[in-house]
Amino acid sequence: MSELVLYSNPQSRGRIATWMLEEIGQPYEVVWLGFGAPMRTPEYLAINPMGKVPALVHGNAIVTETPALCAYLADAFPEAGLLPTSAQAKARYFRWLFFTAGPLEMATTAKAFCWEVPEGKTGMAGFGHYARTLDAIEKALSQGPYVCGDQFTAADVYLGSALAWGMMFGSVEKRPGFEDYVARLQSRPAAIRANQINNDRLKVG
Repeated sequence: MSELVLYSNPQSRGRIATWMLEEIGQPYEVVWLGFGAPMRTPEYLAINPMGKVPALVHGNAIVTETPALCAYLADAFPEAGLLPTSAQAKARYFRWLFFTAGPLEMATTAKAFCWEVPEGKTGMAGFGHYARTLDAIEKALSQGPYVCGDQFTAADVYLGSALAWGMMFGSVEKRPGFEDYVARLQSRPAAIRANQINNDRLKVG
């Protein structure tokens, strides 16, 4: 068995994890799990008590939550060049990785479920305001081809996936800057391989 084992489903955020694994270029194994009962077995709940995917086992280490998984792999395999080294770039890296996991995730969830923040209460919500959340990302992406500037990082894997997914399902409005950014990322060989891996699994069922 490979030292890196990913538990995933091709219709889940495990697709992001697959892309990240393809980017680091290390051998790994995928254990495909169906939704429902297969994710609620005692064996899998010992790995992820939430009963969801993705989850990564790396030797004796277990990582769940997609942004944590991306950050972990970038740190564990620095030779892949997915973790910035300068203080300024690293600050942007952590800022936008956590912004995607926090404000953007909440903003798109609210959009999908038609939740409205009451008038005058935006300060109490983590994302504050849907449009301002997207504006902040749009401004960040205008400063370089990637969210950290000239270097592609694990933050792009996560943010790019979130924007692509959101635009596909309507929880993120399509903006030229978002579409250009996503297209640039999806043309990467690792992203193409990851999509093929997951799409091939969908055909199997």
